[in-house]
Amino acid sequence: MKKKIQKQRALAVQRYFAGESPESICASLGKTKPWLYKWVARRTPDNPTWFENLSRRPLSSPCRTPTEIERIVEMVRLSLYNKGLFCGNQAIQWEMIDMEVQPIPSLSTIGRILRRRELTHRRTGRYIPKGKKYPELPGSLPNQTHQVDLVGPCYLTGPIRFYSLNAVDTAINRCGIEPMPSKAAQSVLDAIYALWLRMGIPENLQVDNELAFYGSPTHPRGMGPLIRLCLHYGVHLWFIPSSEPWRNGLVEKFNDHYQQKFLDKVAMSSMSQLR
Repeated sequence: MKKKIQKQRALAVQRYFAGESPESICASLGKTKPWLYKWVARRTPDNPTWFENLSRRPLSSPCRTPTEIERIVEMVRLSLYNKGLFCGNQAIQWEMIDMEVQPIPSLSTIGRILRRRELTHRRTGRYIPKGKKYPELPGSLPNQTHQVDLVGPCYLTGPIRFYSLNAVDTAINRCGIEPMPSKAAQSVLDAIYALWLRMGIPENLQVDNELAFYGSPTHPRGMGPLIRLCLHYGVHLWFIPSSEPWRNGLVEKFNDHYQQKFLDKVAMSSMSQLR
């Protein structure tokens, strides 16, 4: 259809320059004189594609997001993705607010930027073991070993940002969930203690290398609040090797169920509803 229209334009202009009257050309093609004169004026000897439609894209886009903001969105998305955190539109917007970036793009604008830069892919493939030795903790009796993981930031309708401390008993698969307003040390201690009140105090507590668990990166040999809490109650605290989340496989799998079958399907707009 497109080629037929272009051929019609070329033929009409050819007939015009051959001396045929505009009235007869337009009558035979069912077109108007302004249409004919438009393509006569468009024809130039040095442009062999003069009969094609010109782009209607505007010469300028004053409302387009600045390139610098697009680069920041890309940088934040890659940073969250590489850390294994939530890296959706809302997570990126919250991170940019924390960075005090101006102007803050809307969620839909962030989505368009990610699509333009092909950053909508999800993590796939198996994790590669690092070859580090790690003991297999006992899990034949209740409260022998608890696997604990910190999830977040997560979001409720509003949006409201929160973190979730999830725990699973490796013997009986009993789980515990404690939402937190932040991942500050005191919030983690309050959440751990609340889980122990419901599930019992374990012999072994297995966690990953989250900063909120081990203390401070500037004082790596110091004892963080969680380490001191476990020592006080006689709990053996175990840190899995860095970048090997499958060591905490039970709670990691539970995190997926928690996100996909609960947070993504139940609409909540406050922390009280979540609790």
